[in-house]
Amino acid sequence: MIIKTDIVIIGSGVAALQSAKVLSKKFQVHIITKSDIKNGSSYKAQGGIAAVTSEDDETALHFQDTIAAGEHHHAEMNVQTLVEEGKIAIQQLIHEQFPVDRHYDGKIMLGLEGAHSKQRIVHSGGDATGKTLVNYLIETLPKNVTIHEFEMAYELLLNIEGECVGVKTKTNKENRTYFASYVIVATGGAGALYEYTSNCPDSFGDGIALSYLAGANIADMEFFQFHPSLIYVDGQTRGLASEAVRGEGGFFVDEKGNRIMDGVHPLGDLAPRHITAFEIYKKRAEGHEVYIDISNIEHFEEKFPTITGICIEHGIDLTSKRIPIAPGSHFLMGGIVSDAYGRTSIPRLLAVGETACTGVHGANRLASNSLLEGITFGKLMAEELLQKGTIQKNFNVMKKAAKSIDVPSLFTRSTLQKEMIAKAGIVRNEEGLSDLLKKLPSFEQVAMIDLDSLGRETIEGIFMHVTASLIVEAALIRKESRGAHIRKDYPEKSREWQQQWIVFNKGNYDVRDGLYEQYQTTKNARAVF
Repeated sequence: MIIKTDIVIIGSGVAALQSAKVLSKKFQVHIITKSDIKNGSSYKAQGGIAAVTSEDDETALHFQDTIAAGEHHHAEMNVQTLVEEGKIAIQQLIHEQFPVDRHYDGKIMLGLEGAHSKQRIVHSGGDATGKTLVNYLIETLPKNVTIHEFEMAYELLLNIEGECVGVKTKTNKENRTYFASYVIVATGGAGALYEYTSNCPDSFGDGIALSYLAGANIADMEFFQFHPSLIYVDGQTRGLASEAVRGEGGFFVDEKGNRIMDGVHPLGDLAPRHITAFEIYKKRAEGHEVYIDISNIEHFEEKFPTITGICIEHGIDLTSKRIPIAPGSHFLMGGIVSDAYGRTSIPRLLAVGETACTGVHGANRLASNSLLEGITFGKLMAEELLQKGTIQKNFNVMKKAAKSIDVPSLFTRSTLQKEMIAKAGIVRNEEGLSDLLKKLPSFEQVAMIDLDSLGRETIEGIFMHVTASLIVEAALIRKESRGAHIRKDYPEKSREWQQQWIVFNKGNYDVRDGLYEQYQTTKNARAVF
């Protein structure tokens, strides 16, 4: 089946839905998602939206907090855009009657989370902000937005001029081809590459693999944030205990009640996530059990209904005032290199949300900046397209070299997840990374595979290995510890690696002084808009 439209969005989280909502004012939009539209990290997001909304806060402080948490590895111009335009975007959402949590006097309730200098976290539905926001955006989508569920994108199409003009997909019954003037990748992160994760079980970095195989630039893949407090029962993670729990007074303890973060960092239990996750990791490696003590939090069940539900479902007795936790993969700072308007190194291919790398998160994302990113950059990208978008007329697809039906030897899904947590997880070293990289297929091997005749599970396995190889190789190349990238054999930050970006393209990489190539944005602006 062939479908022609104006814009195709791959993914269905906050970034995708926000983009579609704005774009629908002018364009026909098709959203493609490989699962249920509500099955994503956005929907599961317990944390709120970090944005300046109070009189005693300012965007300069939000900027400083973001830079500090991310260890000064940022595209600072984009961080400035995030906090300033984000303030406007959230105000607009609130003006449109998005139901944020408020005090009895009508003032917005603002939470505190790790590494924030002010209470600025806007919540909705307590610890169900993502769920409420996704439902709100879906309900406000107009009829010219068509949603295709349980359909997997597996190959991007380029025309003879090198512009992205469409995407191939698979349903349970058939292969489909979409042709469009623009393709937007908004597929989220890659947390399910690891054995323990807060993400959905099919978050494999599909959009990154898709774009990389099409020739897009990929960067910052070594920076994968591990959340310190995944709820841990019987050897498995069962969900997330939001950082907001510690913002309300919760704190980390071992099985004897000893506080873990005392004396480790000035912010204690609200230190940046790479610091808290590392401390929890070390404590568990020593054989200790770790908990969040919630004894200081009054009316816990009312404030955190989602977490309470998870605990009840899995037999955790909240009267003990302790929630058992372990660290797990949470958020990928890297992805498809794109600017604040979503423009990538491939004309007419755009990226937004967690799958994009705009340099706003640095080496470690500041808490609750993720929903803000999706809302803000989804809006900016869409508004830019409304003003400058053009209709594609050249759908003469570039012919590709003959492809092979042979699939290289791959790990099983569970084996790869175990390998990733063991060798490319919270703590890495050269021996483990080198060993794993040798076992992963090369770009050349994967680029030659004919995906048309393969099933979804096989393609997902291939994409898992592509994304994993980018993470592992980047982690091997960066010989320092910075933010969420912790090398046991290079435990300190290095001046040589300050403001250096590892950028991959078609199986090769460059180490650059900046995220973007010189004049990249200008060139893309001409080519895309």
